[in-house]
Amino acid sequence: MNTAGVLHAEIDGQPATVDQLLLPATVNYGHVTTMQVRNRRVRGLAAHLDRLDTANRELFGTGLDGDLVRRRVRHALAARHDATVRISVFQPEDAPTSSLLVTIRPPADPPAAPQRLRSVRYQRPLPHLKHVGTFAQLHHGRRARQDGFDDALLVGQDDLVTEGTVSNIGFLDGPEVRWPQAPALAGVTEGLLVTGLTARGVPQHRRPVRLGDLPGLSAAFLTNSRGVSPVGRIDDHHFPVDGELMGTLHHIYASVPWDRL
Repeated sequence: MNTAGVLHAEIDGQPATVDQLLLPATVNYGHVTTMQVRNRRVRGLAAHLDRLDTANRELFGTGLDGDLVRRRVRHALAARHDATVRISVFQPEDAPTSSLLVTIRPPADPPAAPQRLRSVRYQRPLPHLKHVGTFAQLHHGRRARQDGFDDALLVGQDDLVTEGTVSNIGFLDGPEVRWPQAPALAGVTEGLLVTGLTARGVPQHRRPVRLGDLPGLSAAFLTNSRGVSPVGRIDDHHFPVDGELMGTLHHIYASVPWDRL
């Protein structure tokens, strides 16, 4: 985990000690979610809590109480009202329950500039989980930035577009929004946009997207916990920023209710 900008960290409601951090720092097994908090509220809070509960059942065999998660986050925030909150869940082998590491960073917004992505051949293990095994994602993203891109785009077999290193990707296919059909994490923001697009009658579909399909797509965008950003380039293919599309996506995201922690 990148510790740059960390303001505070707690494990199970207490300031994290060096001894407590040894396990999550040295054992690469656990799951996470990251959320933006504004005025002690979160968009899509129920989806974050469901993600944590579902992943905990798969990795550790027990559910994770949503009310407990909310209490831990509120306690870690202390007097802060706005923040980036990362919840990491791990469990010592001899422990009966999972532990929650809550990390507080300054609030963050999505980049406004069109993002430049470089495709890399990599498929995350257990891609349906937001887990802590992120070495390859960080490596590919770092190398892409060193070469003048903003991030990497993960591509599987047969040039199948899957996801960004820490984001989902969508495209404009004629009048419709096209989501890649591929093994990938079901992002919280992506899910909120799918719901919002459906409510507004905007056509959308989920179909495979391959690198060779890019010239036939008219725009692209990224979604993650920070919000929505336009994509201006993937490898050597350039996308124009579709103002109408981005305006619709931003409007949908801005209209999502903020849930109190």
